[in-house]
Amino acid sequence: MFPAASLLTIIFLALSIAGSPVEIDNSPITLPIARRLNVSDGPINLLQQDKARLTAFKDNSFSTQGGRTGSTPVTNAAVTYLIEVGIGSPATTYNLIVDTGSSNTWVGANTKYVKTKTSVDTGEPVAVTYGSGSFSGTEYIDTITLGSGLTIAAQSIGVASTSTGFTDVDGILGIGPVDLTNDTLINEPTKTIPTVTDNLYSQGTISQKVVGISFEPTTSKTVTNGGLTFGGTDATKYTGSIGYTPITTTYPSSTYWGINQSISYGSTTIMSSTAGIVDTGTTFVYIASDAYAKYQSATGGTPDTATGLLLISSSQYKALKNLNFHIGSETYALTPNAQIWPRSLNSYVGGSSNAIYLMVSDIGTPSGSGFDFVNGYTFLERFYFVFDAANSRVGFAETSYTGATTN
Repeated sequence: MFPAASLLTIIFLALSIAGSPVEIDNSPITLPIARRLNVSDGPINLLQQDKARLTAFKDNSFSTQGGRTGSTPVTNAAVTYLIEVGIGSPATTYNLIVDTGSSNTWVGANTKYVKTKTSVDTGEPVAVTYGSGSFSGTEYIDTITLGSGLTIAAQSIGVASTSTGFTDVDGILGIGPVDLTNDTLINEPTKTIPTVTDNLYSQGTISQKVVGISFEPTTSKTVTNGGLTFGGTDATKYTGSIGYTPITTTYPSSTYWGINQSISYGSTTIMSSTAGIVDTGTTFVYIASDAYAKYQSATGGTPDTATGLLLISSSQYKALKNLNFHIGSETYALTPNAQIWPRSLNSYVGGSSNAIYLMVSDIGTPSGSGFDFVNGYTFLERFYFVFDAANSRVGFAETSYTGATTN
């Protein structure tokens, strides 16, 4: 949710913190990530959910009433990251969405905030609008605990007096770029609020303002399939070296974890170098309309009325070529298997059990808009991802799952 709950649209991701955090080099701290398909109400149109999110990304607007706006709707979202967060002393546990597309941390949507001896009421009104969801309330300063003893002192949190669009969650733990907190304190619109990552660094808990994210492709509805690392990178999650590229200067992609890249299908360039974003909260890969038309023509895919995805035959699948993402000086290839939705999960997206669906879709606008692609969750299942806030850059590396035939 760019300020707007960072929600994918079909895979419910929850941060599982049952075990102790894994420490690497005495500084980075890794928490496991679990994935759960939230399909209790039947098949979900992931494409439709993603498109709502992308529209909000591109708008990137601000509320005239105070409180930043412009992101994915929260209501009826099918995918979130959740982490159990302890706040206060003694701590009350809250289930918060872990959001890479917003940066405010707040509670009170369901479980109400409990004041303790560590609670400090600043009296500052705070508000954020997330597409069809929102919260408004008061800023507090309090102690936050993640996992088994990862403590953040004096963290700014919003305590909601009203909220809309949040079901079965208590609020958000925002870990996106700190500038996304601008315009969220009503009386101090130009003030930024340190994120949990910022405070972990300033308090000496971690030695770098770096967040590492890893996923694994899976065909299961529920599985622990990744990790979230604060303070550095987890060498057990990737192979080879990490290639870094600067955050793009092109607006609006520069507002988020945006980069420049070009794309080729096989040896044919389908999108010249342009700006877009990397987003754990978007399910599929989206590319500019002109690039998408070239990809559709090259693969022979036809739009499927049930899912909205491109449908290909078995013979077309066998003929698929790598989809190559040229980022900085490196190339990251989605193999044919990585370009398709897991076939065993077709029914959960309203598809036919034996069909083959491509996970690359049309962003809806031509190249040159400043927001020409989204490398979503299905891209990140195949590559390790790093956000280095201090150096304004992101990094990628291959993993043992880059060439997996999971799907």
